[in-house]
Amino acid sequence: MGSRSFYVYILASHTGGTLYIGVTNNLIRRVGEHKLKPIESFTEKYDVVKLVYFEQFDDPENAIKREKRLKKWPRAWKIALIEKDNPDWIDLYPEIAGGGG
Repeated sequence: MGSRSFYVYILASHTGGTLYIGVTNNLIRRVGEHKLKPIESFTEKYDVVKLVYFEQFDDPENAIKREKRLKKWPRAWKIALIEKDNPDWIDLYPEIAGGGG
């Protein structure tokens, strides 16, 4: 575990539902925090806790640039990006967290 990774991720409330885009250096921990809903937030208010897409980066600058770009994309582009690799909007969190999916 020498080099550090950074992630841009998309959460959804359900298939075709509300989307949330974020960036983190610990995807498992961050998505877990969203799922626990410990504080009042956008993801808590709209139940946006399903990890449907993520990308990995070697440096924070590129991850942040990508996050900002994705946030400006039209909704249809975001949906197409998700559905390219995850057409059924399956929650990817159990797989990455070691639960087998």
